[in-house]
Amino acid sequence: MNIGPLEIGILIVVVLLLFGSRKLPEIGSSLGQSIRGFGKGISGDSDEPAAVESSTPASEPAPKQSPPNE
Repeated sequence: MNIGPLEIGILIVVVLLLFGSRKLPEIGSSLGQSIRGFGKGISGDSDEPAAVESSTPASEPAPKQSPPNE
């Protein structure tokens, strides 16, 4: 099943009729951002800095001392 120039032309005409020429740049931009975001998610890159774990564990709170009994 090969897609030739005639099929691509028909597809472009149908897309133009469905969405209009004003909406196509917005759709293309949104699609490009989605593809870039998906690619970053797959490769593990992100805009958020990686959380740095400390080498020392968090200390436990000191136990409460009760007043001495007399």
